[in-house]
Amino acid sequence: MAITMTDAASKWFRDELALPAGAGIRFFGKVYGKTNVHDGFSVGMTRDDTPAEVVEDFLKDGIHYYVTAGDAWFFNGLDMAVDYDAHRDEPVYTFTEQG
Repeated sequence: MAITMTDAASKWFRDELALPAGAGIRFFGKVYGKTNVHDGFSVGMTRDDTPAEVVEDFLKDGIHYYVTAGDAWFFNGLDMAVDYDAHRDEPVYTFTEQG
């Protein structure tokens, strides 16, 4: 699993959540919704500056974006690209199978 993020998405997270350098955002799978590869589940995120059991950590613009072991099932075998949708003013998550 790997996380990538556009500059626009990084700016949205920093501005919307007023994130200082060193802050952390944990991604997880949540019931309801869908992604391009999940039906009935969508991506959730929460601020968490002290993660435990991190299985993927992506650092961009001083912010850690990560997944913990408890949520690895949702991301297993997939890479997640995070972009920003200016029309909806929110992040967009796209998954691809790991090559």
